[in-house]
Amino acid sequence: MAKVKTAYFCQNCGAQHPKWIGQCSSCKQWNTVVEEVVQKEDKKAWKPSSTGQQKVSKPLLVKDISNDREIRLNTLNHEFNRVLGGGLVPGSLTLLGGEPGIGKSTLLLQIALKLQYRTLYVSGEESQKQIKMRADRIHPNAENCFILTETKTQNIFQQILALQPDIVVIDSIQTLHTDYIESAAGSISQIRECTAELIKFAKESGIPVILVGHITKDGTIAGPKILEHMVDTVLQFEGDRNYVYRILRSLKNRFGSTAELGIYEMQGSGLREVNNPSEVLISKNDQDLSGTSIAATVEGMRPLLIEIQALVSTAVYGTPQRSATGFNAKRLNMLLAVLEKRAGFKLAAKDVFLNITGGISIDDPATDLAVIAAILSSNSDISIEKGVCFAAEVGLAGEIRPVQRVDQRIMEAEKLGFHTIYVSKNNKIGLKKTSIQVKLASKIEQIVIELFG
Repeated sequence: MAKVKTAYFCQNCGAQHPKWIGQCSSCKQWNTVVEEVVQKEDKKAWKPSSTGQQKVSKPLLVKDISNDREIRLNTLNHEFNRVLGGGLVPGSLTLLGGEPGIGKSTLLLQIALKLQYRTLYVSGEESQKQIKMRADRIHPNAENCFILTETKTQNIFQQILALQPDIVVIDSIQTLHTDYIESAAGSISQIRECTAELIKFAKESGIPVILVGHITKDGTIAGPKILEHMVDTVLQFEGDRNYVYRILRSLKNRFGSTAELGIYEMQGSGLREVNNPSEVLISKNDQDLSGTSIAATVEGMRPLLIEIQALVSTAVYGTPQRSATGFNAKRLNMLLAVLEKRAGFKLAAKDVFLNITGGISIDDPATDLAVIAAILSSNSDISIEKGVCFAAEVGLAGEIRPVQRVDQRIMEAEKLGFHTIYVSKNNKIGLKKTSIQVKLASKIEQIVIELFG
């Protein structure tokens, strides 16, 4: 039996300390250092081959390394494939995080049930009967999905050796524990050790593993920060539970772009893929309402048209309020200052509320012009003509700046039936024939005159 020793770990960043301290010296957080019992033994959790011989890597010249593209596993979920970069890479480790009740388990179970590969779904949070009830609602006739309720990694690896699955799903990493660490499940040591065992298994067997990770009240994935460095892909499943739409974002991806996103709609039968999100993010209201504008934005490789709503009213209590939902509040204050200084609008004594419909968050600076148009529309109580959208950034001097991939934004607006789009005068437009009218502008004063006289 190896010697048992005590170590002190920070629950926020995972840093190890020789003794208890009130403030972690690495992340500067208070009261996050806890004591954990660590027992070191020879690790025999995963045996990659029957011969027991360990594969030794040899150095190769760059020109001698094969550059054949890795064959990805198709998950039959277009949005999930899009975010991953084309499908699951064999031997990869994917971490999916999100708030409680947002639909992480539903998403992965739905994918596991519809896969054409032999899939092992390991749950440490629900019983097999509970999972069966949800499976009957999502996809009752699944033939390749096996359910295992287990939290001990050694037992999980035994079942993997017996079943020989093509894909393994773990729900969740915080519920797993290994015999080689004598601390509670969900602790820093257990999460790090269990993840290390799964990485060794995935890399040596070539079987992709998908992990579900809980998040803290701050919105970060629970456990040490090193957990995100260990895995190949980190996905974030987000959305407002008061809305039906969910967004899957890629925060880290060693095999694809980190700018992609997938959009789902929560229904009673599971998550429905939204292939054309622009149509569902724009309201179908036929009435002319002031304070509403349409922005042509791009998320990853996907162009989106989103609806921006603004409300400008007199400040009742003297101090004006600035509130933004789905938009950067500091950028809103900057745009209001530009309107005050460059366009002469007196908004300092007025409340300004901004909302992006659908419960999504957008960071694209190309929404600046649409935000300003919505604010001015609400301030003057004049509605913007239907069929008009915007795609431009606004600078501090009041100039309208160009944005990237403007051709894709114009084509998306044309596809949805818009007849006019405002872009920067300095944008290089490659489209030759288009039915939509492209209006070029250089300053916001020009936009104000054309829209509101």
